[in-house]
Amino acid sequence: MLFAVCLASAACSHRPEVLIHSAAGSVAVPVEVADTPESRARGLMYRNDLPATAGMLFIFPNQTQQQFWMKNTPLPLDIVFIGKDLRIAGVLANARPFTTTPLRVEAPSQYVLEVHAGFCAQHGIAAGDRVEFRRVGNK
Repeated sequence: MLFAVCLASAACSHRPEVLIHSAAGSVAVPVEVADTPESRARGLMYRNDLPATAGMLFIFPNQTQQQFWMKNTPLPLDIVFIGKDLRIAGVLANARPFTTTPLRVEAPSQYVLEVHAGFCAQHGIAAGDRVEFRRVGNK
């Protein structure tokens, strides 16, 4: 059994992840990466599942005021906007599924992390927190 746990840990160590350092501590989020126009446009639309502690990291070519919506997205999400300095620019908590209202924060960002609704509150994640990327291409 210990061998199986070690194998599972080794397999997970090769996945991209976002490490968030908040006042409450650090939390690692395994992520799927959306770094092409097509993958960013699709995002988590039509997805009924996402592992409880996982997320999707959107990587944009430039920092600007990013805007999202929840069209065709059945999962309630927290949306974390991250600047090119790898500081959280803002968090939109509990985005409602299937809405088309534009979602954004006032500060510019180059990266956006989507996680299950409530994740940020549970881990004390807020604007100003520092972020690290692990195994996320050359970011």
